[in-house]
Formats: sequence, C-alpha cells, structure tokens
Amino acid sequence: MIEVKNITVKIKKETILKDVLYIFEAGKIYGLRGRNGAGKTMFLRALAGLIRVSSGRIVVDGEVLGENIDFPPSLGLLIENNNLAPEFSLTKNLKLLSQIKKVATDDDIEQTIARVGLATNDSRKVAKFSLGMKQRGAIAQALFEKPSLILLDEPTNAIDQKGVIQIRELLAEEAQRGATIILASHNLEDLTLLADKIIDLSDGEIVSDV
Repeated sequence: MIEVKNITVKIKKETILKDVLYIFEAGKIYGLRGRNGAGKTMFLRALAGLIRVSSGRIVVDGEVLGENIDFPPSLGLLIENNNLAPEFSLTKNLKLLSQIKKVATDDDIEQTIARVGLATNDSRKVAKFSLGMKQRGAIAQALFEKPSLILLDEPTNAIDQKGVIQIRELLAEEAQRGATIILASHNLEDLTLLADKIIDLSDGEIVSDV
C-alpha cells in the first residue's frame, strides 16, 4: 500500500503538486490523466523518491519515503526516457541490471522479454530497435524483477493498439500477483483500457477519481 498524505512539491518557488492526498492499494492499476504540466510526471517522480516533497508524507508499506527509506525497496520504473544502454542487446541490458539486486534469474529475464512481445534471441543492439521496440524493452526493464510498485510514464508511446491490449494483459497479470501499478498518460482511450481507476490531475491537484 502506498499512502500519499497531503504532499506538496515546490521547485524554485513554483508549486508543482498541491496538498495531494491518496491511497494506492496493492493489486490495482491506477491511471494518472492530465494535460502537459498537470503534475503527472512529478507525482511519479515523488512516488519513486527521485524528488523530495516540500510537505506531507509518502508512506510505502509502512515506511516513510525520505525518512526510513530513500526509495521504494521494490520498484519498477519507466519515467520519460528509457534507460537502456543503446550499445547492448536488451538481454544484456537486463542481465547487467540484474547483478545489482540479484533477485531476477536468466529465466525471469527471458520470460519478461517474451511477455512484452519481443524475441528472446534478438542479439541486436537496442540502438537498432524501432521506437516501439525500445518502449517495449523499457517496460521489460521495469517489470523483470517482479517489483511490488510499478510506475510508468506514458507507457504506450509508439505502441500500436494491438500492443496496448498486450500491455494491458501484462499489467493485469502484474496486478494479479499483488503489484501496485501507477501509470501516467494523456490518452483517455489507453487509460480506459489499461487502468482500474483513473485519477485526474490539474495544476498539481487531484480533481477527480473514477
């Protein structure tokens, strides 16, 4: 469970998030919707521990972010640009990353690559991938360690409608195993397909929750 307790985020005297209060439950997919500048990405960054809140608290499974823990301990993240090394294959990227926490096996990596719709035997460098393939690879990077919190910013960019349906099935499987999934998009059609609940953000505030 992620408890967001009246957080405000200010950057260079500008208020980015205003007194945001929400509880994200395990096993559900939440969509953040809003225009550019509404605060979606900054909200995800705050939840990931990448920026500190000016006031309020974010509590991850009973631990206060920025006090008890610096980052959520089990986090899958895709924010803005993917962080895949272009000079390596996707498999090598994930194997290198797996050495940090040592929680994902080679089988986990292979299965995740297949689940996002990519070939497990593709030895091409990520630099040679199409935009859609890079996006799928970035989603694989966020999921391969089976994290309990998954944060995705515009995950369907460059992915066709068939791929969006495939991603929906994938995220539903992740939610079913108990992950909390929060994704941001300006595309209502994609959010309607992907999310269990849609949260509307405007000028850094939650204005509706359906």
